[in-house]
Amino acid sequence: MKKYMTIQDTIGATPLVSLQRIPGDVGQKRGNVILAKLEGNNPAGSVKDRAASAMIRHAEERGEIKPGDTLIEATSGNTGIALAMTAAIRGYKMVLIMPDNLSVERRASMTAYGAELILTPASQGGMEYARDLAASMQAEGKGKVLDQFANEDNVRAHIETTGPELWQQTDGQITHFVSAMGTTGTIMGVGSYLRSRNENIQIVGAQPAEGSQIPGIRKWPEAYQPRIYQPSKVDSFELIAQADAEQMARRLAAEEGIFGGISSAGALIAALRVAARVENATIVFIVCDRGDRYLSTGVFN
Repeated sequence: MKKYMTIQDTIGATPLVSLQRIPGDVGQKRGNVILAKLEGNNPAGSVKDRAASAMIRHAEERGEIKPGDTLIEATSGNTGIALAMTAAIRGYKMVLIMPDNLSVERRASMTAYGAELILTPASQGGMEYARDLAASMQAEGKGKVLDQFANEDNVRAHIETTGPELWQQTDGQITHFVSAMGTTGTIMGVGSYLRSRNENIQIVGAQPAEGSQIPGIRKWPEAYQPRIYQPSKVDSFELIAQADAEQMARRLAAEEGIFGGISSAGALIAALRVAARVENATIVFIVCDRGDRYLSTGVFN
């Protein structure tokens, strides 16, 4: 009998496309190519599909979890949606903890996959509070926390998939990799793989400017710094203002036909700044999710 794919088999192998209009003078005139990796094309809609699948699969392989178990995770949205999808595929109960100031589309997506959603007051500490609650629930025996912030399988997913895809898709011509920084799994994993192929590739992280709140772009307090993060593996940082990221998200959709989220636009801003400083470069940035996840926020109005 012919073997068909499952939805999980469609994770990865996402398109890499060239921007045509937004780069302007920092693009072709300087010999630069700016490329967008369309991670919103993953089945649950974000780059986090890769990490979620890897964290559950590898935990199963190590005998740490088995179908029927309850999994717990604190999330700002994308990882939670991806985990809810993967849990549905592989037969787990999923409990997700999320601050209550994040978009209703994210909440609805999680519950659509059958996850239980616990909303925490953003006024009590946002993601930091959600992470503490997840840890306390695990200590009480209510389930297993996968912990995307400390889980090396988060990084491994990008060493094994995203990084090799970018190397192949650019025929090894990539010179700069730009990514928003949240859990830092993407930038750590992709950066590690690319550097293993060419140590001169520059790894650039997008972080929030003072006072900015951009879903998917974080600068964590020291006590909550992701354990998977190694600062020495990022060559430079670009500080992104919230208003600039929101405006660029609108431009990305209207001028390039790429309907991406706010952190994706932040990564593009960082990529354009890099392009203004270099010549004859191949610059790749991650479009980490889809813009329809933010419609209720009014950003695209």
